[in-house]
Amino acid sequence: MVAMKMVVGLGNPSDEYIDTRHNTGFKVIDLLAAALKIDVRKRKFAARFGAGGFSDRKLILLKPWQFMNRSGQAVATAVGFYRLALSNLLVVTDDMSLDPGRIRIRAKGSAGGHNGLADVIEKLGTDEFGRLRIGIGSSGEEDAVGYVLRKPKPAERPLLDEAIERARDAVLCWIEYGIDTAMNEFNGEQPDSE
Repeated sequence: MVAMKMVVGLGNPSDEYIDTRHNTGFKVIDLLAAALKIDVRKRKFAARFGAGGFSDRKLILLKPWQFMNRSGQAVATAVGFYRLALSNLLVVTDDMSLDPGRIRIRAKGSAGGHNGLADVIEKLGTDEFGRLRIGIGSSGEEDAVGYVLRKPKPAERPLLDEAIERARDAVLCWIEYGIDTAMNEFNGEQPDSE
């Protein structure tokens, strides 16, 4: 039997955060849901949840419906409920250490200062799960919290939109072919952030 896979997008609930930099993970889930015709409005695990399939695999899409720094419990509860192997979990999030428009996939690693990812690691008790980070650029001298909770500048929007689409494609590659193939395919050449 083919293993189930789960893709978690991190963000903040509430309409005021919809188009902010910090909700990039939610946007990837929304694109996946549209492409795969999966309804992600069901409430389960303190999250917005949807189930469907892709490439003969059962797929769970999850958007924790807590504030970013409390995302981990929803992920841990869903992982426990489905007895999901952590190799079948991919968490999608924004990343200030990557230039806008760049994406990076890793099989494991630290939170890198990201509070949502830190909470997922804490609640799962390990950092041994895949993550896909989407660059939103550094806050520079601006307050980091204010920066991530604001909408991108108009010049950044096309780069971020393209990165979100590429992230969707990277997730589909991960579902079908696994983390190594997705890393080889999507961690290489990326657009310049001019």
